[in-house]
Amino acid sequence: MSILSDRKQELISDYRLTESDTGSVEVQVAILTERIINLTEHFKINKKDNHSRRGLLNLVSNRRSLLNYLKRINLDRYQILIKRLGLRR
Repeated sequence: MSILSDRKQELISDYRLTESDTGSVEVQVAILTERIINLTEHFKINKKDNHSRRGLLNLVSNRRSLLNYLKRINLDRYQILIKRLGLRR
């Protein structure tokens, strides 16, 4: 359900803004999106796992908050990120 460190490093290198960037909004949203995708795959197999479903809702809420912040701060970066991740909105 969690992402492997190799995959996490790939996401960081793909979405970072500068060479030493590991915590920008884009990186955080990309990591959250990967975790959300993994959990939705988990729920296809484990339909009754309601405890993890609550965690999924928290992840979606955190991602939504970060996306709202990015949209408020810089609309161009927001639109590019949405397009790269393939998120609806």
